Amino acid sequence: MKGIILLNAYSDIPPARRQSLRLKEEFARLGTNVEIARNNRFFARINSGGEIDSRLGDFSFCVYLDKDKYVSYMLETAGVKLFNGARAIELCDDKMTTQIALAGAGIPMPKTLPGLLCYDQNAKTDLDAMRVAEKELGYPLIVKNSFGSMGAGVYKADNFGELVAAAENLKTTPHLFQQYVAESAGKDIRVIVIGGKAVAAMERRSDKDFRSNIAAGGRGVKIDLPEEARRLAERAAALLGLDYCGADILFGKDKFYLCEVNSNAFFEGIEGVTGINVGRLYAEHILSRL
Repeated sequence: MKGIILLNAYSDIPPARRQSLRLKEEFARLGTNVEIARNNRFFARINSGGEIDSRLGDFSFCVYLDKDKYVSYMLETAGVKLFNGARAIELCDDKMTTQIALAGAGIPMPKTLPGLLCYDQNAKTDLDAMRVAEKELGYPLIVKNSFGSMGAGVYKADNFGELVAAAENLKTTPHLFQQYVAESAGKDIRVIVIGGKAVAAMERRSDKDFRSNIAAGGRGVKIDLPEEARRLAERAAALLGLDYCGADILFGKDKFYLCEVNSNAFFEGIEGVTGINVGRLYAEHILSRL
């Protein structure tokens, strides 16, 4: 049996490289050879007969550490087993789509408004719409890039001027407006879920930023995962069809809220905080599914 780990064609951030090497190492310890490659060789294509062909014929599975939805869907159509699957990755990549997919499933989430679709960079931000947003959500409120990661593209608006500025900055990018959960300022819980079960958790804290992301300067602290937070993370992972994910849980006044679900969550930080070998658990789960 042989597998392949696919990374984005262009992005070369160190955490992604380290994650792929850790997984390769754990697969090797389990007796499985895995190669690492960039998603830049047109591993799937539509041939002249209208069929989708895969160039991954020698591989039994693919750990897809990219978010290129076209290639993921094409590989699956051609019969390649992906972890995570194409649909699950697509649902998580767009934060607004994640919210929609989980709505009505009994999962508390911050109140959210979809950003307005704008194709014209020269168009003026709709101030009437911003008045509606401030009335619905109050201040502070969050303006967030739907496709951001590691805390990037997330703004806290404390007044109308900051709201308009943030909306203007993200105007031609898919984005959303969201309730600010004050009780979770500078802290949240990151839960790693594998095969439907929460396997590791840490509290992320920041003394300098409302965002708790480690990439944005936060730090991880080992915790005993509250049962309510565990249920939220596992329920979200199941509904989204994920083999592996990192679920971010916010502290509310009297309950927890699901903030985001990351299909390609980095596990380096949580391994260091908890001592749990997440890479090994993920590799074992993948092999158990084949």
